[in-house]
Amino acid sequence: MTDDNKTENTKSDEQGFSLKKSLPLIILAGLIGAAFYFDLHTYLSLQTVAENREALTGFVESNIVVAIAAFIAIYVVVVALSLPGGALMTITSGFLFGPLLGGLVAVVGATIGATIIFLIAKTSFGEPLAARAGPWLEKLRDGFQKDALSYLLFLRLVPAFPFWLVNLAPAVLGVGLTTYAIGTFLGIIPGTFAFAFVGAGLDSIIEAQQTSFDACVAEKGADGGCTFALDPGSLLTPEILIAFAALGVVALIPVVIRRIRDRKSAA
Repeated sequence: MTDDNKTENTKSDEQGFSLKKSLPLIILAGLIGAAFYFDLHTYLSLQTVAENREALTGFVESNIVVAIAAFIAIYVVVVALSLPGGALMTITSGFLFGPLLGGLVAVVGATIGATIIFLIAKTSFGEPLAARAGPWLEKLRDGFQKDALSYLLFLRLVPAFPFWLVNLAPAVLGVGLTTYAIGTFLGIIPGTFAFAFVGAGLDSIIEAQQTSFDACVAEKGADGGCTFALDPGSLLTPEILIAFAALGVVALIPVVIRRIRDRKSAA
C-alpha cells in the first residue's frame, strides 16, 4: 500500500470517527428542533397543570411508583432537549409528590438530563475543541479545572445563569464526569427544594385562581374576557433569589481562599 493510500485511509477513518462521535449531537439537535416545531414546550405551563389537576393527583395516588418513574423520565427529556420548563417541572413535582419527595424526584431527573447533555457535548465538540484550543481557552480551562467543583456549585446555585448553558460550558472547559455529576446534584438541591416547597402550596393557589375565574364568569359571562392563568414567575420572591445568590457566593469562598494562599506562596 502506498503512502498516499495510507494517508487517504487515515483521513477516512478520522472522518468516520468524527461522524460517529457527532451523531448523538446531530440526533439531539434534530429532537430539539422537532420539539420546538411541534410546540411541545407550550404544554409545560401551570395552566396545563391546573386544568388537569384532578387527573394528575388521582393518578399519583393510585400509581405512585409508576408516576415517579414517568415524571423523572419526562423531566430528563425536558432537560435533555433544553425545553423552557425546568422550574415548572420542579414546581409540579412538589405539587404532585410533596416538598421532600417532590424535591428529590426533581433533583434526580434534572441531574440525569443534565449529565446526558454534558456527555453528548463533551464527546461531540468538547474534546475536539480542547485538542485545538488556543492559549486563551487553554488557560481558561486550566483555571476552571483547579476549582471546578466550586465554580459548578456557584453556577448552579445562582439563578442568573441559564440551566442549559451551565450544562454545556463544563464540557468545553474539560470538567470530568464525576465532578460534573456531583456539582450538578449538590448545586441544584437548594433551588430545587425551594421550588418544590412552592409547588406543595400550589393547590391552594389554583383553587383561589379558579374561584376568581368562576366569579368573573358569573359576573361578565363566558365572553367577558375572564382568564385563568398562573405565572410561575409570580411564585418567586426576591428573598428566594437573594438566598440563591448568597449561597453562590459561599460556594466561591474556597476559590478565594486558594487564590490568597497562592499569592502568599508566590510572594
